[in-house]
Amino acid sequence: MDNLTVFTEFILMGFAGSRQLQVLQGVLFLGIYLGALTGNLVTITVIVTDTRLHSPMYFFISNVALLDFGSISVVVPKAVVISMTGRKTISLNECAAQIFLNILFGALEISLLVVMSYDRYVAICHPLHYKLIITPSLCFQAIAGCWASGLVYSAIHMGCTFRLPFTKTNVIQQYFCDVPQILRISSSDAQFSEFIMIIVSVCIVLVCFKLMFVSYINIFSTVLKMHSMEARNKAISTCTPQLAILLLFLISGAVAVLGPIAKKPSLKNLLTAMFYTMVPPFMNPIIYCLRNREINAALQRMLNRYALFKVKVFLE
Repeated sequence: MDNLTVFTEFILMGFAGSRQLQVLQGVLFLGIYLGALTGNLVTITVIVTDTRLHSPMYFFISNVALLDFGSISVVVPKAVVISMTGRKTISLNECAAQIFLNILFGALEISLLVVMSYDRYVAICHPLHYKLIITPSLCFQAIAGCWASGLVYSAIHMGCTFRLPFTKTNVIQQYFCDVPQILRISSSDAQFSEFIMIIVSVCIVLVCFKLMFVSYINIFSTVLKMHSMEARNKAISTCTPQLAILLLFLISGAVAVLGPIAKKPSLKNLLTAMFYTMVPPFMNPIIYCLRNREINAALQRMLNRYALFKVKVFLE
């Protein structure tokens, strides 16, 4: 053990080679980051300020927007700084924080998608009992339960991964601390512990997906039995944004889990990582605005109020 080097910082290698390309990459990351922050902040602001959207469904959507705001902030700011400065090191504590927060936000999003599918199931399949079942206290309890389980789950994951020192290498072939890359350079004991956690995680995720699948099967079977085309379209319009977000989450999760572990920097590796770290937080607000008529209408009302305010200020 005396001859082993214990690493306290890592080198992130998932960046373009030349300085010009690194700066261009940083500008691209910054543009995506600012777009995602703006979209999610606008979504939260519209839902909070418009009283017509003060319902459980939009409460959950605002929480998803808050999660997207947080998840993209875990990785991208550090990546922008590294791209602009060229300093590719990240401390052990920063790396552990990235792992913890990435797993936390991923677990929270899965939990919220399950809760949202149940909310839509009750709203469409049992509309007369909706307000009796989906109460404000139940909504807050659901969110609190998601956060509590997510914190415990991510803490266990991080503890398994970082409980032993890193002595193999400190080079990570990615632009952030990714779980597969950290496992690649961790000790065999830590890899075994994390392997057990991954098996448990897969079982939990399968249960979550089964619950969502059953909910949406019941939803669409109920929708198909509706005689009114207007009621059918309204029911579908409230579900399609959540289904689009679920599909995007599934695709990005499959890319992250099933994709090969990079052994050297490449454009393919960079684009793949960008897809599952940046695309969902960037696209989700666009999905809300394009597919949800109530949020779209509320956004128009907010913009009209802002325009009237600017006119009044100008006239005064």
